Amino acid sequence: MTGQKLLAEGLGTAMLLIGVVGSGIMAENLAGGNVALALLANAIATGCMLYVIITTLGPVSGAHFNPAVTLAFALRGDHSWSASAPYIAVQIIGGILGVWACHVMFDLAILQSSETMHRTGTAQWLSEILATFGLLFVIFGGLRSRPDAVPALVGLYITGAYWFTSSTSFANPAVTIARGFSDTFAGIYPGHIPMFIAMQVIAVGIGHITLPRLFARG
Repeated sequence: MTGQKLLAEGLGTAMLLIGVVGSGIMAENLAGGNVALALLANAIATGCMLYVIITTLGPVSGAHFNPAVTLAFALRGDHSWSASAPYIAVQIIGGILGVWACHVMFDLAILQSSETMHRTGTAQWLSEILATFGLLFVIFGGLRSRPDAVPALVGLYITGAYWFTSSTSFANPAVTIARGFSDTFAGIYPGHIPMFIAMQVIAVGIGHITLPRLFARG
């Protein structure tokens, strides 16, 4: 484990949250109450940011930016367990710092707690299982067939998943935690975070059982 890798994971996750939360704030400010237009802008900006950070930081740290992805790689034996806890720690810290940077950038109170109350219930929980499983499917399928295309595949998947999942595809425990610290368009009420993360971890388990069989080399 090197400081360079941890810096890449922390900075990359911070940039991801800047993309998610910052575009959400800007979209809500400019969309004039049109939630569909705001979500479209939010989705496109997030997908673009993912493509950029995975392309640039992938060769440095593997570009996880997501505890669920780190856990999935560890279960596959492609990432050491001893390195997993530091990765997850810097991902969470980086995500929160990214949210706070957005608040400063848009002249909002730095310390916030989200009051967005609609992100809960069976439908949302199932959505997070499917969203996270889909992300792992894209990553491991891409690594099997077109490793060079993974940044584009992930960016396109998340852009689409904002729209075809009822939860708008958090699919990332670090992102979920960080968004609890922002009472803006992208926020999630802190009391709803534990179940989102539980569903994301369940998806990792499902992926660990199914994806190695699906993408096994003959």
